[in-house]
Amino acid sequence: MAKKRKSWEKRLGCEPDELAVDFVESISYDRRLYKYDIAASIAHAKMLSEQKLISKAEYDKIVHGLLAVEKEITDGSFKFDKTQEDIHMAIEAALIKKTGQAGEKLHTGRSRNDQVATDMHLWMRDEIEILQAKITELQKAFVKTAGKYTDDVMPSYTHLQRAQPIVIAAYLLSFVEQFERDIVRLSNCSNLLNISVLGSGAVAGSTLPIDRKSTAEQLGFTDISRNSIDAVSDRDFCAEFIFDCALVATHLSRLAEDWVIFSSSEFDFIRIKDSFCTSSSMMPQKRNPDMLELIRSRTGRIYGSLIALLTLLKALPSGYNRDLQEDKIHIFSAADTVKQSLDMACAIVSNTKFNVDRIKAGLDEGFLDATALAEYLVGKGIAFRQAHGIVGELVADCEKNNKALAQLSIKQYKKYCPAVEKDVYEHLGSSKVVKRYVTAGSAGSKQSKIQINYWQKLLAKR
Repeated sequence: MAKKRKSWEKRLGCEPDELAVDFVESISYDRRLYKYDIAASIAHAKMLSEQKLISKAEYDKIVHGLLAVEKEITDGSFKFDKTQEDIHMAIEAALIKKTGQAGEKLHTGRSRNDQVATDMHLWMRDEIEILQAKITELQKAFVKTAGKYTDDVMPSYTHLQRAQPIVIAAYLLSFVEQFERDIVRLSNCSNLLNISVLGSGAVAGSTLPIDRKSTAEQLGFTDISRNSIDAVSDRDFCAEFIFDCALVATHLSRLAEDWVIFSSSEFDFIRIKDSFCTSSSMMPQKRNPDMLELIRSRTGRIYGSLIALLTLLKALPSGYNRDLQEDKIHIFSAADTVKQSLDMACAIVSNTKFNVDRIKAGLDEGFLDATALAEYLVGKGIAFRQAHGIVGELVADCEKNNKALAQLSIKQYKKYCPAVEKDVYEHLGSSKVVKRYVTAGSAGSKQSKIQINYWQKLLAKR
């Protein structure tokens, strides 16, 4: 039986070494692009037919053959062969086997360089929609949970020290905002990559009358690339995509860090459903938030993918270089990792309860109402910097005497500031403070209800 030969082997004086075959193959990981490769090939074949570079009968044969190959790959009966190197050559070889000379004409006017770039544009466009859908589901989980805690108060933190009182809903909604920026960034990435590079060839285009706008329109691209040299080597969109994934992971990791702390015995702010925790092989009392810890740790994988791709791109000569074959390893890894983490985060948020009684019991600790007291003094005509100093002295005094600000008498207040009146007590205590917030977007009950209504309407449209 004749040995399979690569499309380019006739140029070389001998067959590639087995070690070289294993080293250059990418079919083990780029096979997931098969649907996009076939879709782009069908569009290319139609254009060739329109331009009279192949006959209508040959076009029909090619389409029938490609759809048959797609069915075989989908149902698992397709035999992948590493000697074909990549998914593009594997599909072409199978097509030629089915259609003969018609299949041999498919590569007219194109190169694997513009072919793989096109496939990546198509794959990433769809992948972004999948990621955005998963982010939206997570946002919905946050909004739904926030709706249960619009009047329940918790401490906010700066420098991991108690800061001001907030309602739990406002805390949860802060993550919705972070993930909304991720949605926008991914949309920007999708808009930038939604151009067709097909027809750029290996690097310089083609002397044949290729109609690039035809294939672009068939594949749903909004435009074609302007420069063939840049088109085949551009992977900016890949770096941007992984960066977007990295920021999603950053936000997931920050959530995980918070909730690992909040679920500890020292805080005991939240209770995660047992089905999303593990225990210890030695200590039977343990409830470990391992899923959150893994979300936090897997952020490192995505950062690694970003650095790897940027390093790959940083010193490439102009035009296509084989280094770019490695881009898919990092892109696929980042996408897979962030999707898994989003799914897990959504499940955890949907199955976590806040221990409101436990949180409420400790609200007097940390002088959460100190800033509100300073602003009360401002309302009495005292300059903020002066008010800040007065409250600082009051807090120091309370610490020495183990008292809360609300426990001080009017006489004690007037010792530090004669402007204080009996109405000061209406401004003290965390539950009172959150009701007095007036600025738009602040962390009070009223503002959180407005935000929840906003997000419910927006997310319902997605």
